[in-house]
Amino acid sequence: MHNIYLKDLIKICKGKLLQGNENTILNNFSKDTRTIKENDVYIAIKGEKLDGNKFYIEALEKKAIGCILEKGFKIDEEILKKYPNAFIFLVDNTLNCLQELAKYKRSLYDIPVIGITGSVGKTSTKDIVASVLSYKFKVLKTEGNYNNEIGLPLTILSLKDENCLVLEMGMSNFGEISILSKIAKPTIAIITNIGTSHIGILKTRENILKAKLEILEGMDNKTLIINNDNDLLHDYYLKNKNNINFITYGIYNESLYKPSNIVNNEMDSSYDIKINNDIYNININVPGSQFVINSLAAIAVGQYFDISIANIKKGIQNFSLTEKRMEIIKVNNFTLINDSYNASLDSMNAALNYLGKLNNTRKIAILGDMLELGEYTEELHRQVGNSVFKNKIDILITIGNNAKYIQDEALKLGFAKENIYEFNSNEDLIKNIDNIIKEKDTILIKASYGMHFYEIYNNLLQKIKGY
Repeated sequence: MHNIYLKDLIKICKGKLLQGNENTILNNFSKDTRTIKENDVYIAIKGEKLDGNKFYIEALEKKAIGCILEKGFKIDEEILKKYPNAFIFLVDNTLNCLQELAKYKRSLYDIPVIGITGSVGKTSTKDIVASVLSYKFKVLKTEGNYNNEIGLPLTILSLKDENCLVLEMGMSNFGEISILSKIAKPTIAIITNIGTSHIGILKTRENILKAKLEILEGMDNKTLIINNDNDLLHDYYLKNKNNINFITYGIYNESLYKPSNIVNNEMDSSYDIKINNDIYNININVPGSQFVINSLAAIAVGQYFDISIANIKKGIQNFSLTEKRMEIIKVNNFTLINDSYNASLDSMNAALNYLGKLNNTRKIAILGDMLELGEYTEELHRQVGNSVFKNKIDILITIGNNAKYIQDEALKLGFAKENIYEFNSNEDLIKNIDNIIKEKDTILIKASYGMHFYEIYNNLLQKIKGY
């Protein structure tokens, strides 16, 4: 374990120490006074809606070991006297300070760091990769939505005695992955997919590829694991295979890791794969072709770090998905699929494809808006409507201004009007859902996170528990 001291903070962030002992060890960092623990360092982040500096008194009341605040914010001298053992450190910009501290912490550890980005599949790939690596290393991985310019540094700063890091890297614009990569300095990187997420900001998929490739900027050894079935990644591979060490995986295009005999069951999946002239059967404890493709990345990582095939198989078979992502729960003759964390065209299609293949059940899709699509909003929602029709969904329920294009396209293709329900809000749907659902239904709940569809899932779960 490598400690950061207050004197390191002073040197790295070049701020002003109002009070405190320079030999204080800074073990844990928090940006949220709601969850802060005793002896945590509170770092105040100033956002668009909230100024974290305003909550420093609450942090001290909860026994924070100290606070990193921004210069210019007025500090109550009486409060400082009340907490003489807590340090107070002022910097020009707390976010920059957080990132510089994380860079320093990363420099103290000579360990494998796996960086994962992509339009879809980042989180499940992270979960499977971390599970496989856990059979050789003590792994620290990104938790929840800590995949941005704040969350990634906080994850690195939480390193203790772990000897492997698996970091998810998200972005919405150019330059963001570059910052994360230069902080994390990945040993190896994975790009899962180039789709349409954030296309409203970046305008083209080619620009999305360019933004994702920023993950290479913090790497000394350019080893890149890619989904070779993705058209843009495949083209990039063909053009650059002499300059970058590529490791490819895919179901359709010829790749180093390519499965055969894929079986997608209702609750799990399996396939065969040839490695070093031997055939191995791989079992995944969740269903859906998207998890087959993501598990191939985990095999590639396991092989790269010389993990035995037996342990790679265990890691894939035993991994746990982060909640709200294709979370399948059976309660009282109902099946709920909670995929409410986020949504893009690719993930919508994957979820609807899984739902469409189920037998002996009425298939209900509760779908909401996909956000940040800009000028492509109507087109991409209409493609989801096509997927609803193609996968023979029985009941379509929509909420949101953009989701109207989903139902409109489904109707155009011949979807029965009497099987479409439109609601103005989550609350409106929750009040009326009893009139639509019945036992033995399978219900998919999916939209971008900003639609708060987890509210629908939580309420619906409670309702069906009462049946």
